[in-house]
Parts: sequence; structure tokens; C-alpha cells
Amino acid sequence: MRSRQFDLIVFDWDGTLFDSTALIVRCIQAACADLEVTVPTDRQAAYVIGMGLEDALAHAVPGLPRERYPELARRYRHHYFARQHELSLFEGVLPMLASLKQRQHWLGVATGKSRRGLNEALATAQLRGVFDATRTADETASKPHPLMLQELMAELGVEPDRTLMIGDTTHDLQLALNAGTASVAVSYGAHEPETFHVLEPRFIAHSVDELHRWLEQHA
Repeated sequence: MRSRQFDLIVFDWDGTLFDSTALIVRCIQAACADLEVTVPTDRQAAYVIGMGLEDALAHAVPGLPRERYPELARRYRHHYFARQHELSLFEGVLPMLASLKQRQHWLGVATGKSRRGLNEALATAQLRGVFDATRTADETASKPHPLMLQELMAELGVEPDRTLMIGDTTHDLQLALNAGTASVAVSYGAHEPETFHVLEPRFIAHSVDELHRWLEQHA
């Protein structure tokens, strides 16, 4: 077995491990329609994936008064939880995670989801016990603030130079830069890959299989 370059590998959830980007976009748009406010475009709605809910709403619906955020959030959750059973892990995720566990990497999740949302997703995907530590946007600072990643590193006793962040958005890559860790981007999620290069990811994977191969060789 090769020696490890990274002891801790942290994954974003939506759009990186979980095939949920399209549904999240539709639920944001449906919630806006419910409140009869301007419905964001697909691109505008996809941009905010990975942020904490309040930050996401501020970007996706900039004209909405802050006092209406809870109402919009409730409508988003209504639509999302009604359809989340339709979602699944990307093909190849389970073998990739099993391979990393076999090599004794610590595995983490840093996500813009709520704790309730992540726990339900983990239960649905039968992934309880696979991840050694997780953080959600409602229990710490939202991406790209470094606190989420810093807390994961502190919990597992891993230094930044031994940590790798993997995600599908510029928020994930900026989080890694802010926390002083390396990053890898995936192009099959919410953000366009041409926006990634300025944030210096070690690699841009265009499929889960490609990500798995890179991790086997370089992580």
C-alpha cells in the first residue's frame, strides 16, 4: 500500500457524493413561486448550493426582506423533504468510500445542509458509520468561512497539510483555501468547472470513477 499524503479527506455532500443538484434548484424555484417573488434562474439557484440556508436565500432572492427568510425556508424544506426519496448517491461513491476506509483515511463531510437534512440523507443512503466526523451549516459558520473545516480537523487531530477538501462548488474550494488545506474539484455538480482554476484545486474530476482513480494514486 502506498503511504498516505492525506490523513483526512472531507467531502461536500450535495453535488459531490449525492446526486441532488437538479432537485435543490427546482425546490428553491418552487419556494420562490409559492411566495410570489422573483424566481431565480437555474444558474442563479445552482450557484448558492453549498451555502448555509440564510446565505443562500440572500444570494438567490436578493430583494426578499430578511423577515420573510423563515417563510421561504419552510417552503423550500417542504418541497425538498417531499421529494428527497427520489435522490441517490452518484454511481461509484460507495466503492470509493470503502476503498478510502480500507486505506484508513479519516472521512468527513462539510455541507451546507442542515443537521436534520444530512442525518436523513445519511440514513437513506445507509452510510451511518462511514464518516468519522461531519459538520453542517446550521451548527457552525457557512462556507466559505474556514470554521467548518477547522472544526473537523480539530476533532480528528489532523493538520491542514494532511487534509483534503473535495467539492463541486467554488464555495468548497474557497473553504479549503481559507482553511489552508488542499482541494479537489468535481465538475459534475452545481458550478461550472471553468470557475475552479483560480482557486487552485489539485485536480478536477469529471466523474466519480475519475475521482476514485486520482485518490488511489495521489491521496
